[in-house]
Amino acid sequence: MSNAPLMPKATAVWLVDNTALSFDQVADFTKMHPLEVRAIADGDAAQGIKGMDPISTGQLTRDEIEKGEKDPDYRLKLSESKVVLPPAAKKKGPRYTPVSRRHERPSAILWLVRNHPELKDAQIMRLVGTTKTTIAAVRDRTHWNASTLTPMDPVTLGLCSQIELDFEVQRAAKEKPTDQQYGGATLLPASETTRRDADLEPTEKQRDDLNVDAVFAKLKTIGGKKQDDEDE
Repeated sequence: MSNAPLMPKATAVWLVDNTALSFDQVADFTKMHPLEVRAIADGDAAQGIKGMDPISTGQLTRDEIEKGEKDPDYRLKLSESKVVLPPAAKKKGPRYTPVSRRHERPSAILWLVRNHPELKDAQIMRLVGTTKTTIAAVRDRTHWNASTLTPMDPVTLGLCSQIELDFEVQRAAKEKPTDQQYGGATLLPASETTRRDADLEPTEKQRDDLNVDAVFAKLKTIGGKKQDDEDE
């Protein structure tokens, strides 16, 4: 097997001290050089290293060792571990930017700040691989090279892909609250249409005036109709 046992040098010390395996067999199993194994046997190397029993750790069986002791040409096989370890989770960190591209990051930040002000600092950090301090310096024009900075698209500079940029812009647009704009006339709510405003109620004098006017208007109408009948 291509995999080496855990603590190969300590395992080699144990095999040299407790088995009759040849140097080549121990070297092949521990993935070490035969001369290094010989140096361990002569006491010239691995001094002070405590041997580790590969049988107790489940990396080698006693039957496998006996096969190797009987046949010098036999190569020991590492036992498969019964414990399956989960793959190590990839740690999220700032985007790595090549050294040759790092001087272009302020220009990319300036482009993002001007063209996409809705982006948060954390999003710019993910896209360009910069720090919050640098973003603030570029935005406030306090960067040491602010006078010569030219806005440049980070996609063109190769600092991020167009898909990544679009994703962050769409995310920022969803998180940004929309401004309520006038959309034309709408119906008033029932509370407004059914509300009786005291200012709109006619006063007692206004009601009397309306009644008097109504009486005179009615009399005038009756008089005009009677005159028409006499004329006929």
